[in-house]
Amino acid sequence: MSLPAFATLLERLLFSPGRNAKLALLAQWFATQPDPDRGIGLAALTGELTLSTAKPALIRALAAERADPVLFDLSYDYVGDLAETVALIWVPRAGVNAPPPTLAEVLVALETTRKSELPVLISGWLDTLDAPARLALIKLVTGGLRVGVSARLAKTALAGWGGQSVEGVEELWHGQVPPYLALFAWLEGRGPTPGAAGYRPVMLAHPLEPEDLPAITPATHRAEWKWDGIRVQLVAGPGEARLFSRRAEDISATFPEIVEAMRFHAVLDGELLVMRDGEVAPFADLQQRLNRKNVSARMMAENPTGVRLYDMLFDGTEDLRALPFDARRARLEAWFARTRPARMDLSALVPFENAAHLEEIRAGARDAAIEGLMVKRADSDYRAGRVKGLWWKWKRAPLGIDAVLMYAQRGHGKRSSYYSDYTFGLWRPDGQGGEELVPVGKAYSGFTDAELLWLDRWVRNHTTARFGPVREVEKGLVLEVAFDAAQRSNRHKSGVALRFPRIARLRADKPAEEADKLATLEAMIAGD
Repeated sequence: MSLPAFATLLERLLFSPGRNAKLALLAQWFATQPDPDRGIGLAALTGELTLSTAKPALIRALAAERADPVLFDLSYDYVGDLAETVALIWVPRAGVNAPPPTLAEVLVALETTRKSELPVLISGWLDTLDAPARLALIKLVTGGLRVGVSARLAKTALAGWGGQSVEGVEELWHGQVPPYLALFAWLEGRGPTPGAAGYRPVMLAHPLEPEDLPAITPATHRAEWKWDGIRVQLVAGPGEARLFSRRAEDISATFPEIVEAMRFHAVLDGELLVMRDGEVAPFADLQQRLNRKNVSARMMAENPTGVRLYDMLFDGTEDLRALPFDARRARLEAWFARTRPARMDLSALVPFENAAHLEEIRAGARDAAIEGLMVKRADSDYRAGRVKGLWWKWKRAPLGIDAVLMYAQRGHGKRSSYYSDYTFGLWRPDGQGGEELVPVGKAYSGFTDAELLWLDRWVRNHTTARFGPVREVEKGLVLEVAFDAAQRSNRHKSGVALRFPRIARLRADKPAEEADKLATLEAMIAGD
């Protein structure tokens, strides 16, 4: 598949808002494009393709050689997206008539070309392509694809095209690597079922709504605490022990102490937490360990992790997923009593009398430094994905502050033309008898499309300084910000980090000087 064909697919996906339209485009693409290009494109769409050889700085430097720097800066400020700016402003060399590369040719060339020769390679490709294909190339090599296609949607399209269930594709997906030749052969009936990686797609919960409450009774449902860590799956057997995140990322190397404790034969579902003397530490402590390739002994000692177990998917080679929750729970408890694995415990069931009692328990979750409740039907089997009516998550009520908008940045994809990422701050003493604003968080959700347009216009009309795609604004707009928790953080200037901040309301009626103070937020930190 040539790059122009991939560019056409990306453009159609971007401008096809309907889910069925995207599924049809993907299915047609799987059916008409050759190997290995269709697999490389699939990997790019699902976030499984990682190319670290070409950085955005390299692309910008190449563009600076072909365009007036002032014109480039003005264009970049207006467009807000580096790849789109370069694709539009690029001036090809005269006389270039080489055919556009295929995805496979791009991949091989990037992997085999010396770093010093990359500028010539990439600029040569850009010279052969039109603007849409240049955009596709830059997004591909810098990892910036955002066309409204989730990994789940791509797998759904793959399953529908191949006449298989989504669960079947999910089960095999994590044992495959791009360009997925064995997977495509199986879906087309040309090859056997490929091997699985051991990871099984996790079951997810829907947010609990008020209308769901009357049906919840102690006879039909079970409740557990919703712990504030990361969901993990433990896969262990003869000669194997691997720890996966909810999204099937292998995080074994980041948490070797957990893998060392997995001396059993089972597949378990649980929550990874930092625990000290049996007490769950704030999520900020766990963040110190996340996304690290190398973990020192000191880091493991300062932030010791454990897993609180929720569910059991396999006991040895026996698949338990078709059993009801109560039966799986009984098997998990019996297994745990026999095995007693280090660094693990069971997530306790929370007894309740009725829905009203459950609501009282949930209201006390914040005082106990717990994120909320999970409510599960006692007869629910373990199904991949978010199945309505079986599992619910019931988070504690959010906290809120009135903060002042300080900076705005352009978004990505469909929002690349709008200032949609907002940094906000609170007041604190400046040491000279006055007050200063200090950033406490960033939000890019919670507002409607109409509010986005209003905010974008406000930012453009009240800009005081520009830093590439970021604008500093007058300190005059108050935002009501909702968030799940506040935690101490050495990585933030304010000393505080917010968990899941989102904009709850625009407070154009409120003067900025009446926004909250940092001390107000600090008082909300659990354990202080």
